[in-house]
Amino acid sequence: MVNKNLKRREFLQGVGAGTLAASLVGCSASSSGTSGKTLAKTAFQRPFSRKPMVAPKISANNIVTEIVGHRPYRPEGFVVNSEVFGNKTLVHNYGHGGGGISLSWGSSALAVNEVANSEIKEAAIIGSGVMGLTTARLLQEAGWKVTLYTKAMPRFTTSQVAGGEWGPYSVHDPLLSSLAFKSQLQQAAKIAHGTFAKMVGSDYGIQWKELYTAVNTKPDDEGPFRQFYPYTQVLGPNEHPFPTNYCISSLTMLIETTTFLRRLVSDIKLFGGEFVIREFHDQDDIHSLSQSVLFNCTGLGSRALFNDEGILPAKGQLVLLPPDPAVDYLTVGGGTGSLYMFSRNDYMILGGTFKPGDWSTEPEPIETARILSESQAFFSLI
Repeated sequence: MVNKNLKRREFLQGVGAGTLAASLVGCSASSSGTSGKTLAKTAFQRPFSRKPMVAPKISANNIVTEIVGHRPYRPEGFVVNSEVFGNKTLVHNYGHGGGGISLSWGSSALAVNEVANSEIKEAAIIGSGVMGLTTARLLQEAGWKVTLYTKAMPRFTTSQVAGGEWGPYSVHDPLLSSLAFKSQLQQAAKIAHGTFAKMVGSDYGIQWKELYTAVNTKPDDEGPFRQFYPYTQVLGPNEHPFPTNYCISSLTMLIETTTFLRRLVSDIKLFGGEFVIREFHDQDDIHSLSQSVLFNCTGLGSRALFNDEGILPAKGQLVLLPPDPAVDYLTVGGGTGSLYMFSRNDYMILGGTFKPGDWSTEPEPIETARILSESQAFFSLI
C-alpha cells in the first residue's frame, strides 16, 4: 500500500523520509495559513550570503521544454543485498525513489561492499543510471574490470532528468519501512554526502547553494538528515518573503546531472570500462553473461526482470526555463504540494509532482499550468 501523503521535506517535521510534511500543504499566496503575514513586497537580505533575493522570471512564454521522469519508488525502501544466482553472485542496488542522485555514492558503496571479498575482480553492471555509474566507478577504484550493459546510454535515463538538489527524500514510506532500512538509509546518506562534498567543483557540476524551505508549521529542531544541512536557521512569520508562516534557511549541494553523469561516463571509459547496448528480456538473458559477479542497477526494470512487484513508478513532471544567473538559490515548498525551484547553470527547474503508480510518459498541461501559477504566487512578494 502506498501512502498517498508522500513528499520530500518530511524531515522538517522529524518523522523520517517519505511522508508528507503537512506544513507544505496549502502554501500559496492566498493561503489562510499565513497567520496575518503582511502580503507586501519586501527587500529580503539572505541570512547566509547577505545578498538581496531576486525573484525568478516565471512565465509560460519562457518555457524551454517540459519533461517527465519515473522515479523507481519502493514504499519499503531501496534494495541493497546479494544473492546466489545460479553459478553467479547477483548484487541488487535499486529502488531509490526521489533520492537516487543524492544517495548514489552511498548506496553503491554498500552494494560494492557485498562482494568486497570476491577473488574474481570482474563485474557486469546492468543499467547505466546513476546507480550503475557510481557502482562502476567504485568497483574500478577497488581494482575491478567493469562492463555496463544498458538499453540506453545515461543521457536517456531517469537520472538525467533529476533536479539534483542533495536531499535523500521521497525514498520510502516510514509507516511501511523497517528500522533496519532506516538505519541503512542513514548510512547511505552519510557516505553519499561525504563523497559529494569532496567532489564540489565545476568539473563534476557540484556546488553549494542556499536552500529555502517554506512551511506553515514550526519545524522541529532536528530531523533524520538535519546534520547534512549547514547554517540552518528557522525564520518566523514576517522574517522571510514567502507566503508561509516559517522558512528554513540552510546550505545544500546542487548536482547538475547533465555535467555529473557525463563526467562519470568519461571516467569509466578512461579507466577501461565498457558500455554495451543490450536489453535483457528475462533472467535467462542475464545468466548468459560471462561475468560471475553481476550488479542489478535497473531501477524500475527490476519489476519485470526480478519480479519485484513492490517497485512503482513515481511520476515527476518538470518545467525547464532558461538559466538566470541572478537567481542563485533553491526553494522547496508552497502550492498545493511541495513545489521546488532549482536554479542551475543549464536550466532553471520548476517541479512539484510525485505520483506513485502513474506510468504515463507525457507532460500534463494541467500540471504545467499549476506549477507555473503556484510558483508565480510563491515568489510574488519578492
